[in-house]
Amino acid sequence: MSTTSLAERLGTSPERAYLAAVAAAVAALVGGALAFPETVYDGFVWHYFWGPVQADANSAVCAVRPGTTVEYLYSSAECAAAAEPVAYPGYTLVSEVGYVVTLLVALSGVVLLLQRLDVARTTDFFLALVPYFFFGGALRVVEDADNAMTAELFGYPLNTLLISPIIYFTVFAITLAAVVAVVWLVRDGVLSGIERPVLWIGIALNVVTVGFLVALALAPDTVVTFYAQVIGVILVGTVVATAATWYATKATVPWVHSGTGTAGVVVIGAHALDGVANVVGLDYMVALGAGPNLVPKHPVNQFIVDTAGAAWPFLVVKLVAAVFVLAIFEEELFEDSPRYAVLLLIAVTAVGMGPGTRDMLRATFGI
Repeated sequence: MSTTSLAERLGTSPERAYLAAVAAAVAALVGGALAFPETVYDGFVWHYFWGPVQADANSAVCAVRPGTTVEYLYSSAECAAAAEPVAYPGYTLVSEVGYVVTLLVALSGVVLLLQRLDVARTTDFFLALVPYFFFGGALRVVEDADNAMTAELFGYPLNTLLISPIIYFTVFAITLAAVVAVVWLVRDGVLSGIERPVLWIGIALNVVTVGFLVALALAPDTVVTFYAQVIGVILVGTVVATAATWYATKATVPWVHSGTGTAGVVVIGAHALDGVANVVGLDYMVALGAGPNLVPKHPVNQFIVDTAGAAWPFLVVKLVAAVFVLAIFEEELFEDSPRYAVLLLIAVTAVGMGPGTRDMLRATFGI
């Protein structure tokens, strides 16, 4: 169905229809929270979404909500004995499903926005955004480092902007601001192209963010330590895993790459980074002389580690998932809906490179 016929059937523009649908969903959630606060807000919204962010932002083992107040507990025993709702930092299966639904809804809105800006018609735009995926993970580690310091730079509630899932909105807003600014400058004739300036802004953001972490590691009497051997092993492992997966699939199932071409290398590399960083961080920190092993942050990681007794199966799962996703991108998808295809590439890469970058830098700086 074309955009015109859709607008005619709805009696309005697709943008207005989308905003109306999102507003209706938000109104229903807010209405439910007001009408049934204990069930909808305390038992669902707070328990699975906002409560974990509050607990993480306050460095608590968990947060509880007795009545209309929030209390933070700092021992596992207290959390185990507390009455529900109890919110722990990190993700649950319920919250991850909620975030997936939110992502899918957001993707539809972003497609409409990209159409209005008249960008993202080729994979060049996708490649220009790669630094922003890395930036998101690095920015999250800034909060991890700040949280480990005695004198915090970002106190509550400001630090919630740097905690998952709020940080995804923060990074999206920064990225959108960069893209809109570049588009405006191009239309005014100041710049001649979109992709290259967007790329360099992303690189600059990473220089500042990672530079901040390096400065913390070099400062005296700091809890942040730079372990060169850790990042070296992770990067080498990522390159090897990416190359092996790329050449193996090109040799056995070449049709998998028919839609994405070389852009598929970035997708595989993003998820290889996530997998390798987990393997190194969860199993080999002690062996590398880089302090204690890290702990899983996601239910899927935790389940795999608990079931297999090691983190390496997570790497296998990530690589298989990346190849499966690439198989979905047929050439017709890029021909019929280029912006939607590029946006899907952005989404599947971000969910790999973002967490992977965070895990890599957490392990590298011993946070």
